[in-house]
Amino acid sequence: QVQLVESGGGLVQAGGSLRLSCVATGRIFSINTMGWYRQAPGKQRELVASITSLGSANYADSLKGRFTISRDNVKNTVYLQMSSLKPEDTAVYYCNARITSTTGWGTYWGQGAQVTVSS
Repeated sequence: QVQLVESGGGLVQAGGSLRLSCVATGRIFSINTMGWYRQAPGKQRELVASITSLGSANYADSLKGRFTISRDNVKNTVYLQMSSLKPEDTAVYYCNARITSTTGWGTYWGQGAQVTVSS
């Protein structure tokens, strides 16, 4: 069974940095696009960044320059480096991946990692 397991969330002061990690486990053949979404209280889930298997990255316009997505294809892991954090970055951050496994192709989500930025 494929699972996405996130780590690295927490509480940080405004201006600080955090790095989120997400590892895909299970009987995986290949992973296509991996990405990060976030959902703040009372708001819809939104794309933060995504990255293809070849390393091509895409960012939400408002986050360019502060957030960096990367991945390690050997470790089946995607990272999100967040810098110059602002209180409005407070949200639950979800990992997402499109994976082909022994059970076929599917889109998977992590359990979510809380990021809280204090002012």
